[in-house]
Amino acid sequence: MRTVYLGTSTFAAAVLERLAESEHRPQLVVTRPDRRRGRGRTLQPPPVAEAAVALGIDLDQPDDVNAEAARSRIAAARPDAVIVCAFGALIKEPLLSEHELLNVHPSLLPRWRGAAPLERAIMAGDAETGVAIMRLTAGLDSGPVALLAREPIAPGDTYGSLAARLQRVGGDLLVRALDERPAFVEQVEDGVTYAEKIGPEDRRLDPLRHGAAELERAVRALTPHIGALLPLPDGTLLGVGAARVVPAEDPAATPAAGAFAQDGGRLLLGTADGTLELTQVQPPGGRPMDGAAFLRGRGLGEASR
Repeated sequence: MRTVYLGTSTFAAAVLERLAESEHRPQLVVTRPDRRRGRGRTLQPPPVAEAAVALGIDLDQPDDVNAEAARSRIAAARPDAVIVCAFGALIKEPLLSEHELLNVHPSLLPRWRGAAPLERAIMAGDAETGVAIMRLTAGLDSGPVALLAREPIAPGDTYGSLAARLQRVGGDLLVRALDERPAFVEQVEDGVTYAEKIGPEDRRLDPLRHGAAELERAVRALTPHIGALLPLPDGTLLGVGAARVVPAEDPAATPAAGAFAQDGGRLLLGTADGTLELTQVQPPGGRPMDGAAFLRGRGLGEASR
């Protein structure tokens, strides 16, 4: 089957690599323009662009995928299906109707429609998630679903570990959908939830309002790609790369909500419900380090809201 692939992220790049191994290798890859990233603000291509170049597949990086020039480039590839995975831009008419568009969406639809399904599933404490192969429509991830695969969320899963498994599941499920062409079934409206894009407020840990378990899930959901931040009284932000809930039976010190304590070299943070051990942190402008290293030579105070 002739295909065109639209994607941008690291997740989408892994799915592209799996698709390229199959009989449905894309004739064209479309991704977003290069962007300035990192401290040096250097211009860098999206992960999908790098993957397409490495695979030797024709690449297009239009400013607007819905513009006539971009749509003409896609049409010239004569695709039987256009695959969309984590593209990161809204696809509109007439492109929606010009081709069959299949979307690789990492959630158990209709739960977690939207931009950040993996992060939101971890934050919510879901026991499982998965990947859906659906038909892209004008609604937000509301189109009919052809295939659905489930994947448990382990207690220690970060975004990174869960995404690594789901991108393999998604690639295999996509190839299966193209091989078998299963029927599409409309989604039910019961159980619909929306995975809003991660914003600055989602990154800031608030120990005065949230409990240890909720904060620990937030850290895992944002690791390693976005990063959780703990505001400090001096206005700086302490990066938190890993944390664990201190069990109630643990004889460790129990600081008040928002306050720090140290116990046997452990960096502890009091929360609205329980105590959180910060096992990996990153001071402003510094390198990641374990809690014990951060404690050495540093006074302890209170976190800020």
